[in-house]
Amino acid sequence: PMPGRIIGSNVKIGDEINLGDELLTLEAMKMENVLKSDGIGRVKTIHFSLQEVVDKNAILITFE
Repeated sequence: PMPGRIIGSNVKIGDEINLGDELLTLEAMKMENVLKSDGIGRVKTIHFSLQEVVDKNAILITFE
């Protein structure tokens, strides 16, 4: 985990998520990191906006 800037999002509230789906892209240390789902569920809340700088261990998406 590292702080970074959210530069892309592939989900919106209500989306069904499957294992391995790409959720968002985080830029950290001039590298782009694609964060993928490690489970299944539905997007309940998105806790970030595009271009926002987030701290390490921040909750970015809540699932139900």
